[in-house]
Amino acid sequence: MSGSTDSVRIRIAHPKERDKLEALQWRASLANEENRPHLEANPNAIELPAEQVESGQVIVAEIGGSIAGFAAVVGGELDGLFVEPDLWRKGIGKALVDAATLLARRRGLSLSVVANSAAREFYEKCGLTVEGEAQTRFGPALRMSR
Repeated sequence: MSGSTDSVRIRIAHPKERDKLEALQWRASLANEENRPHLEANPNAIELPAEQVESGQVIVAEIGGSIAGFAAVVGGELDGLFVEPDLWRKGIGKALVDAATLLARRRGLSLSVVANSAAREFYEKCGLTVEGEAQTRFGPALRMSR
């Protein structure tokens, strides 16, 4: 899959896409060296809850009609952000963070995320700042907001 961010289209996910999105989540998660050992030991950690998709809490980035990434925005929390590994560093993640920020603001909230340290630089480039620490099932993480 290839494409430029000029052609990224953001939309609400369709319930029928849940399996495709979950497969993308697996590919993106396993491509992250820091996450891989935890996920291989805990395969149940990867799940895109159907209710998130059905309730319009999942946004999709498309390039040329193909899914390039997605984000789940639960209230004001960025609950997940995943981009096809071969499309990393092409602005798709930032486009999703920007869209997630707008979605949270429409709900009267600021956007927050609990991120592992490997994602800190990315989220800082997207305008989020570190607010503190949080504990996850895989250890300490950063709580960031925008």
